[in-house]
Amino acid sequence: MKIHDLITDTAALSDLCQRFASADFVAVDTEFMRESTYWPLLCLVQISDGKEAAAIDPLADGIDLTPLLDLLTDNEDVLKIFHAGGQDVEIIYNLTGKTPHPIFDTQIAMMAISQSEQIGYSNLVETWLNFSVDKGARFTDWSRRPLTDRQLEYAIGDVTHLAKIFPRMLDRLMETGRGEWLNVEMEKLADPEHYRNDPDEQWRRIRAQGRKPDVLGRLKALAAWREIEAQDKDIPRGRIMRDETLADIAAHPPRQQGDLAKVRGLSNGWKDNDIGKRLMDVVSAAPPLPVDEMPERKRGTPLGKEGALVADLLKLLLKIRSREIDVASRLIARSDDLENLAAGVRKGLPLLEGWRYEQFGRDALDLVEGKVAFAVKDGRITKTRVDDRPVPTA
Repeated sequence: MKIHDLITDTAALSDLCQRFASADFVAVDTEFMRESTYWPLLCLVQISDGKEAAAIDPLADGIDLTPLLDLLTDNEDVLKIFHAGGQDVEIIYNLTGKTPHPIFDTQIAMMAISQSEQIGYSNLVETWLNFSVDKGARFTDWSRRPLTDRQLEYAIGDVTHLAKIFPRMLDRLMETGRGEWLNVEMEKLADPEHYRNDPDEQWRRIRAQGRKPDVLGRLKALAAWREIEAQDKDIPRGRIMRDETLADIAAHPPRQQGDLAKVRGLSNGWKDNDIGKRLMDVVSAAPPLPVDEMPERKRGTPLGKEGALVADLLKLLLKIRSREIDVASRLIARSDDLENLAAGVRKGLPLLEGWRYEQFGRDALDLVEGKVAFAVKDGRITKTRVDDRPVPTA
């Protein structure tokens, strides 16, 4: 495989992307820093089509990333390969408002051909290529220049290894007939809605007690305000205020700015500084949360003691089935879906649709209906069908 020198100018990047535009796939990885900023700072992009590979320096003076971003987001003929690519896709979305498509994530794909829930990159390489990755440069500061040869070798290795692994993984998926199982999961990864950062929706990720409209209204307003403050200052939202502090203010709003000095998690300066004044303006102006925005209650009905036991049996059945077909249980069904099934829900559960129904859902329904039981055979727990024929009487 041809390895290029670090690409630092637009002309070289454009030539590379023009060649990659006719490739079947490109493996992509990024290095970034986000510990002290709101927006992740893109420091390096690595890319390979299996024949050549390069690292691109987004921090180089005058470089225009448009040829690369166009390749990743607009060229539907080239499959984009990532490993655990959520943060990589987020960065591309932040730069373009679009996501790479079509997309393939090797971490997700491993769930369909093994019981690995979230296999790390190093373990992936060791599994498929039978050697260990040098982890020495993993925690480097990628924003510092110049980059060393060791750093570049480590970074480019992420995509050269991935470019070797992907065709083998694809062959395995075709052999097992499980490629279609992943279509929905890959589309979720590429869904722009997953990366759209709407300040008005940030309150939903904060744990708050109760469902009082006035409290939730303040929570929504404060969360949106904090998000905008963090974006404007380009600092992590937690540097403005932690979630617990924000939820506490929403539930117990201070009457005047001087009371902010008494709030746990805020410094004494909030009682008379500008940001404290802005916070108080938000608190005083926040309307109650409208009825149509109230968070949904947990779907299903309360399990009760017996239902909880049924859910435990379903989880055991899932573990057994996962082992039998060598698929990660998380790909087959989620715990809350099993609990809903145990509670009597039958509509809208993914485990009762498509391949999930064929591989697990049918047995799960039979278990709930008393047609499946468990047995121990040769020291292993297995499922067994219950013979429901009437027992002959004397």
